[in-house]
Amino acid sequence: MNLIYLDNAATTSIDPEVIKVMQASMEHNFGNPSSTHQFGRKAKAVVETARKNIAHHFNVTASEIVFTAGGTEADNLILYNAVAHLGVQRIISTKIEHHAVSHTIAHLKNKYSIAVVHVNVDEFGTVDLVHLEALLSSTTKKTLVSLMFINNEIGNILPADAVCFLCKKHNALFHSDTVQVVGHYPLDLQKTSIDFMVASAHKFHGPKGVGFAFFRKGFGIMPMFHGGDQERGARSSTENVHAILGMETALDIAVRGMENDKIKLLKLKDYFISELLKLYPNIQFNGHSADVDKGTYTILNVRFPFDNDMLLFSLDLAGIAVSGGSACQSGSNSGSHVLQEILKDSASNNTSIRFSFSKDTTQQDIDTTLLKLKGLL
Repeated sequence: MNLIYLDNAATTSIDPEVIKVMQASMEHNFGNPSSTHQFGRKAKAVVETARKNIAHHFNVTASEIVFTAGGTEADNLILYNAVAHLGVQRIISTKIEHHAVSHTIAHLKNKYSIAVVHVNVDEFGTVDLVHLEALLSSTTKKTLVSLMFINNEIGNILPADAVCFLCKKHNALFHSDTVQVVGHYPLDLQKTSIDFMVASAHKFHGPKGVGFAFFRKGFGIMPMFHGGDQERGARSSTENVHAILGMETALDIAVRGMENDKIKLLKLKDYFISELLKLYPNIQFNGHSADVDKGTYTILNVRFPFDNDMLLFSLDLAGIAVSGGSACQSGSNSGSHVLQEILKDSASNNTSIRFSFSKDTTQQDIDTTLLKLKGLL
């Protein structure tokens, strides 16, 4: 059986060049970056070079990048700092954020008694900017806006520049979970003035367990982990040297191939949509996942006109890996909190599948998936 992987929003395969770089580092670069001897200095040098190169891709300085164990830790570090260190008393978010954000905000609300309010989203999951401005103008409390740049389930792209404008206008801070953006879309942080953002290497063909947080210059960082002065005191823990180098390489490859990958995947996604509609004319697409301008080219969230609890399992048995929502919820009986929020009960009860693509996705993958779906349906 030929296996087909269409769950790239959950994780991607590691690029062969990334594996080579990491293997070479494991063989020849084993020093502790905190050690002062030549082995430690060598490790420290490659980490700082990687930090500088990664920062360059976003038009920021190396000192604004903090390496973490991934996007979830980076979100936690940013949100914790906003409340415990920067004096944020109020957070504006939505009910369709990744749980790395929403659960962290809920924890901070309980621990620090901050105010949490949710901006409205419509039936497509689009953030209501008029409501956002009303919320921003309704208080004098120091406020942080936390909105996902690209939703990991329905693929919606946030109008980030408009949100940046509103936050600046009302003197609010802006944090965005950009895990589904980095490596797929260019992001110049001098033009798009997000204050805090995150990345996770395994979303763009890098290794798991490594990512980074961006703190715009001028914001001090209070560590969540204690026991060392790594990452300029922002994160105690010996740096994962090999993974950091793998992330640097993966990001460089992704940026160089970004435009070609986008063109290829847009064609495949458009083809997939048209063929799905031929297969089932009553199929719907959740959020803006089928919209070229409002949704990412990497995600298509399909809602079938029936309830079939076994469809996900049947596709897996047929060798096709997809998701019913985010990877964090695929094994949950509660279903997708995103779809439950934006769909009416009758629609949310129907079976939805998230197909997500990468540079490795082929025309044959799509055709085989369509054939299998036709047989199953």
